[in-house]
Amino acid sequence: MALWVILLCTFIASVLGGLYLLGTFRRRRPNEPPLDKGTIPWLGYALDFRKDSSEFLKRMQRKHGDIFTVLIGGYYFTFVMDPFCFGAIVKESRSKLDFTAFASKLVLQVFGYKPIEANNSIIHASSTKHLMGDGLTILTQATMENFQKLMLFNLSSGEEKRVWQEDSLFHYCYNIVFRAGYLALFGTEPHRGAGNNEKANEQDRIHSNQLFYEFRKYDRLFPRLAYAVLPPKDKIEAERLKRLFWSMLSVKKSWQKDNISGWISDQDQLLTEHGVPEYMRDRFMFMLLWASQGNTGPTAFWLLLYLMKHPEAMKAVKDEVDEVLRENGQEAKPGSPPINITRDMLNQTPLLDSALEETLRLVAAPILIRAVLQDTSLKTSSGTEYTLRKGDRVALFPYVSVQMNPEIHSEPHKFKYDRFVNPDGTKKDFYKNGKRLKYFNMPWGAGVSICPGRFFATAEIKLFVFIMLSHYDLELVNEEEEIPAIDISRWGFGTMQPVRDVRFRYRLRF
Repeated sequence: MALWVILLCTFIASVLGGLYLLGTFRRRRPNEPPLDKGTIPWLGYALDFRKDSSEFLKRMQRKHGDIFTVLIGGYYFTFVMDPFCFGAIVKESRSKLDFTAFASKLVLQVFGYKPIEANNSIIHASSTKHLMGDGLTILTQATMENFQKLMLFNLSSGEEKRVWQEDSLFHYCYNIVFRAGYLALFGTEPHRGAGNNEKANEQDRIHSNQLFYEFRKYDRLFPRLAYAVLPPKDKIEAERLKRLFWSMLSVKKSWQKDNISGWISDQDQLLTEHGVPEYMRDRFMFMLLWASQGNTGPTAFWLLLYLMKHPEAMKAVKDEVDEVLRENGQEAKPGSPPINITRDMLNQTPLLDSALEETLRLVAAPILIRAVLQDTSLKTSSGTEYTLRKGDRVALFPYVSVQMNPEIHSEPHKFKYDRFVNPDGTKKDFYKNGKRLKYFNMPWGAGVSICPGRFFATAEIKLFVFIMLSHYDLELVNEEEEIPAIDISRWGFGTMQPVRDVRFRYRLRF
């Protein structure tokens, strides 16, 4: 009899433990945000969130207000939609709100890299040194030279005359921007003696194009890989691609290159000093490639597309580009030296800056997540004070809460190239309920997890657009082409991608 009692008690304890883990017994405590667990134990709203994060969060906001807690795949997420609370969250100490645990799990899953404790400080130090200030000036010049290598190498050869060429815009932009950034960061083919420059350049063009082809295969799998919902066939392909990139970007091969950037070499050196094995450093290189090049090409696509769809914007930005060239004694024309766009020149383009920021407002949709390590108080702009529970996660989705908020940005679905600039070229301020906002556009994240490469990414995109507008006339093959919808499977991972490509034409302006 006693045995049956023990077995029964064990069974009941197991059931209750399982129900606890599934979230069945979770109850809202005093001062906590509204709690919505959904109808499916453990999963909660995982399927709704995965299907369309933006629509799900808008629905929850209408139902619960600007702060609410929902169950998603076994985790409780408190979403904060009040932009006046953002500063308190992104500036909170890591002892209370920490982003590293979530980020570490993600990079292990998608890149096979297991971070060490010093990783954040290593990335921050090298990015501050090489992707900002004087380091950015050097890297901008290297990127410019690689754009010339990819785009302008045959302009004087007679192969490219003033005739229309047709291509797919998303593929074209992503391909060129990815390859120029990759070569600037990871190095170029050694010249091996005088007279071999063009051979080395041609090898760079071939190799970078092959790398991009494989990168796009992985990029298409990325969202489902991050959510761990890849079917078996795609999972096998993802593993194959990981191994391929670990080999192609291996530190052994990288150190054989010329012109490897300090951003790459410094980080590898520091990881070596911290005892990180070579095979894991290879994986780190793959992570750096995606982090640096996964969003710049798609952003360049959207920017050029919006400019082509808005002739007044195209004219204004093109006139600004031409003026900057003239003021710096350069002109894109036959017989002239290739134009050389410097970092100083990129700092003279307020309209291009505004058009880029407007593009990012429309298409950049990261989700900022922090793990709640201890109960934390959060006061909203209405004066209500909530408690974030230890063990939960707190999340921001600026795309819905600020970037597409009509109280902050009038007609938020429209592209207004000068939205972010005043007539005198200074930056505009933005308000909600009459109160000035600090966080009105957050394509790069914020706080300790803000994208460390944002200045280089901006320079990369602007260099590409500067070259395209100074050298080419651009137009859509179909003037009535609609702006394609965004691929909603990529919510939360940076710049969104289109559900389809768009055909465009380009020809030399001279």
